[in-house]
Amino acid sequence: MAEPTRSPAPAGATWTLDPDFVVGLIGMGDMGKMYAHRLSAAGWRIIACDREDKYDDLVKEFSGNSNVQILRNGHLVSRASSYIIYSVEAASIGRVVAQYGPSTRLGAIVGGQTSCKDPEIKAFEEYLPADVDIVSCHSLHGPNVDTRNQPLVLIKHRASDSAFAKVENLFRCLNSKHVYLTAQEHDRITADTQAVTHAAFLSMGKAWHATNSFPWEGARYVGGIENVKINLMLRIYAQKWHVYAGLAILNPEAHKQIGQFAKSTTELYTLMLEGHGEELRERVYKAKAAVFGKEGEAKWGGEPLLREEVLDQFTLGEKKGGPPALPNNHLSLLAMVDCWSALGIVPYDHMICSTPLFRLWLGVAEHLFRTPGLLDESLRVGIEDRTFSRDDLQFTIAACGWAECVSLRQFDTWRERFAVTQRFFEPRFREAVEVGNAMIKAVLASSKD
Repeated sequence: MAEPTRSPAPAGATWTLDPDFVVGLIGMGDMGKMYAHRLSAAGWRIIACDREDKYDDLVKEFSGNSNVQILRNGHLVSRASSYIIYSVEAASIGRVVAQYGPSTRLGAIVGGQTSCKDPEIKAFEEYLPADVDIVSCHSLHGPNVDTRNQPLVLIKHRASDSAFAKVENLFRCLNSKHVYLTAQEHDRITADTQAVTHAAFLSMGKAWHATNSFPWEGARYVGGIENVKINLMLRIYAQKWHVYAGLAILNPEAHKQIGQFAKSTTELYTLMLEGHGEELRERVYKAKAAVFGKEGEAKWGGEPLLREEVLDQFTLGEKKGGPPALPNNHLSLLAMVDCWSALGIVPYDHMICSTPLFRLWLGVAEHLFRTPGLLDESLRVGIEDRTFSRDDLQFTIAACGWAECVSLRQFDTWRERFAVTQRFFEPRFREAVEVGNAMIKAVLASSKD
């Protein structure tokens, strides 16, 4: 795979405002609205739509923004826009493009903001007129994250140099880091960096839900690593289910990653239950060498990505005195690194495309594997201590459940599994999102770029 490249002037770059260049947004979910707000604030003219039953609410929401005009449907947006961005669920992209694609303005540029490019590009090739340029994009972060210095993938699939330059110019007002990939490269990297990361947090939520426990209550899950687990698990379940389902189920590259994560989790947990300490240690240290380098090496410079003292600030529970947190085998982190090793993935190779969530998760994995004594303590707990066995069993079951949903392409089952756990944790979402945003801001500010 070609090495991804960064824009020569990503953050703070200047752009030229073209009053005749109209941006059309089809789909006004969280990311569509984020684009509308950020681009219009920079002076670009935006026309947008969603389902017609949302028209009145959107008109009211954007009534104070003179640079945003809400239209009733995608036909009207397609006919009047210079650059049309489809910001819809990946599972719906084919149907929506089939409906509105034929109305695309002559000579326009079309792109998509979905997290999975395989169905998006197929839809564009099938339903768009041949005279339309295709330049897709993907902001690799959530709608509430500051776009500055975050990766923005640009895909020049079928476009002239001048059309691509217009899209680059438009997006420079976001002050993101431009990364140039093909659609296939995008799906491979997002699978490597997001699919398994999401599966780990989704499985944590299912495990805690199955044991009817809120992990921030009590002394079992305390400290920097646990803060990341809890806050980002809640952050994921506070989002819409289709964001993660589409990336996992529709991305062909994600299937083997999620399947291997379930396999790694099951096999490592089995070694712990059966007391095979030497075999467990040999396997985990082999994975450590593959992902982080052998002793004395560091595949991502000499400085750690995260400092645990920064993470210690972000807890949902009250900080209490008394005994320290219970030792944990960190099965989720061991399985993540084992999965990367089994698939030959070196996550540092994708740092230019890393999401804040992935950077946090890689950072705590690095902390566990590279802090002297911490990994050995984790392995000892896995063999000798059964304190977390119930949670680990449910985590293993959950990981296998998500993998089965993906392999069978079961959107309905995914949605139901997600929704029932979402309802369980819902009372803490508002606080968790606020804490999660603060955590991401603090960690990214203190970590190496």
